[in-house]
Amino acid sequence: MARRLAAIMFTDIAGYTAMSQADEAGALRLLQEHDRLVRPILEAHRGRKVKSTGDGLLLEFPDALDAVECGVELQRRIHEHNAEAGARRLEIRVGIHLGDVQRRGTDIFGDAVNIASRVEPLAEPGGICLSAQVFDQVHNKLAFQFQNLGPKTVKGVREPLGVYRVVLPWMEPGTTPSAGPVPPRLAILPLANISPDPKDEYFADGLTEELISVTSQARGLRVIARTSVMPYKSTPKSIAQIGAELGVDSVLEGSVRKAGDQLRITVQLIDVRTQEHRWAKTYDRKLENVFAIQAEVAEQTASALKVELLRTERQAMQEPPTSNLVAYEQYLRGIRAWQAASTSGMGEEEATAFFEEAIRQDPRFSAAYSYLANVLLARMGESLAAREVIPRARELIAKALQLSPDSSEAHTALGNLAFQGDQDWARAEAEFQQAIALNPSSSTARFWYGFLLQVLQRLGESRKQYLAAIPLDPLWIGPRRNIVWTTLETGDMESTVSLAKDLVDAFPNSPVAGGTLAWMYAFAGRHEEAGRLASSLPKKPELDPWSNRAAILAYLGRPEELRALVSDWERGRPTSYLSLENAATYYTLVGDTEKALAVFERDYREGGRGLALISHLPWYDPIRGEPRFVALLRAMKVPMVPRHLLRPEGPR
Repeated sequence: MARRLAAIMFTDIAGYTAMSQADEAGALRLLQEHDRLVRPILEAHRGRKVKSTGDGLLLEFPDALDAVECGVELQRRIHEHNAEAGARRLEIRVGIHLGDVQRRGTDIFGDAVNIASRVEPLAEPGGICLSAQVFDQVHNKLAFQFQNLGPKTVKGVREPLGVYRVVLPWMEPGTTPSAGPVPPRLAILPLANISPDPKDEYFADGLTEELISVTSQARGLRVIARTSVMPYKSTPKSIAQIGAELGVDSVLEGSVRKAGDQLRITVQLIDVRTQEHRWAKTYDRKLENVFAIQAEVAEQTASALKVELLRTERQAMQEPPTSNLVAYEQYLRGIRAWQAASTSGMGEEEATAFFEEAIRQDPRFSAAYSYLANVLLARMGESLAAREVIPRARELIAKALQLSPDSSEAHTALGNLAFQGDQDWARAEAEFQQAIALNPSSSTARFWYGFLLQVLQRLGESRKQYLAAIPLDPLWIGPRRNIVWTTLETGDMESTVSLAKDLVDAFPNSPVAGGTLAWMYAFAGRHEEAGRLASSLPKKPELDPWSNRAAILAYLGRPEELRALVSDWERGRPTSYLSLENAATYYTLVGDTEKALAVFERDYREGGRGLALISHLPWYDPIRGEPRFVALLRAMKVPMVPRHLLRPEGPR
């Protein structure tokens, strides 16, 4: 039987036996949570699950470095999980050994497996222990400290084992883990454009986005998303104000000057509490050195914040996204155009064209494929039909992952495709989990994962993902709005209305916030307040808030505006927001069941699957029992779960 060298890891949930005796169901849920956390991290480090061991796992890796980095990332993720509000505390022990193994089917055997099983109990809860063989392979390749525990005599092994303990970033030598400090939080403010040509604004904005992306490779950092930092462009607010509003410890700010192929980038990292500079530097380089500058800024920032970088993180930072500067400039222009489109609703086609050109210039530009796929998926069902988007997105994502298998953005896009396009719920969940494991700072992956869990009616888990997304992107309304809708689905109307009011307080000028509160008033039976608030929403045909206003009023028994809107749509009047799915919804709200079902069926024939994501909402109650509606949901593999929505009484 063939033998081979492998790194063997055992994990074990601390206190599981006693826990299962006291609360068998709770212990089982904790075991499932353990498996869920392990899966995406294992895949990201080339690991293989050999088997479950009751209250733990036996895992195999091709080398010691992958095994230790996986163990560290797993303990880091569990540490963050335990710090989340309401999380049930989970602590595991990890033991790793390196040696020869024999394979029988999918199982492995040999002394190496036995020794690894003896190393694991030597770790404290939340800790990692290594045999001397593993330590010899990794101690000069990782930035972590190691504590020599001395020789240990263990059952079944004749000679004492040399054992080392990994001192994790939130631990001190000789201590055991606790809830401890949360990862440092960083905001990278928009770089000021001081180039001679004002048209180079795109370069500064795009570079800011890329710097956020590169720095997010440090999984021990939490980097605020672009959505929340862009409003601070050219702001008169102080660093202290910005830090307080974004809830960050440090702020990175600076400027960029581009003149021909010459580039000057100045950056400074500032401690929010003391206002002191942690470090600052000016780079005078040629444009072709822009990627090296980004990597150095990210590494210096992590170092200043005392965040230890794994080998894979450092490599990811140093890997240039493209060697083609023309492609890179088109990519930055695409980012800039998409940023504008996300706030004004204009520029989507321009952004798409820029990313297409970036790919044409460099067919190996993985990030451009991922960005374009995510843009197309965001446009699906609104300005682009699903039948146009899905095949193209599938092709783009496959290429992005072929070029960059560890791209969090590509895995997010693949999760979205499985979610919105294929209704492959299990695949979507696995992809979102992997995207988060690869980049815990990704508010986008957490948001879409939360939305998936909401559709699956796993409402507690959904809320947890939304809550995790909020501090990563504090000025993005999406997660907060969806928490309101999730609460509605629990039937707790008092909390739902209260949360909707909080949303309006947080985003007082947002029609989305106002529309959300109006809907919640309507569902709660507070029709006068709902009608008054809905009537105050903008009435401009080119804006989506008009359709939202009209829909709310129709729900309240005042369908005139909505009838006019769908009548315009029937006559072919173009709108960017009235898709087939929306038109069918509006027919439902005005009581035209036959037209609603016919348009839903047409949307399905043409590749639309958006109904699968929103079918649980209360405005579909009038047609929920229609056989044609039920048949559509079954065809789209919508989970048939009990609904918890309170059905408000009132005029229709």
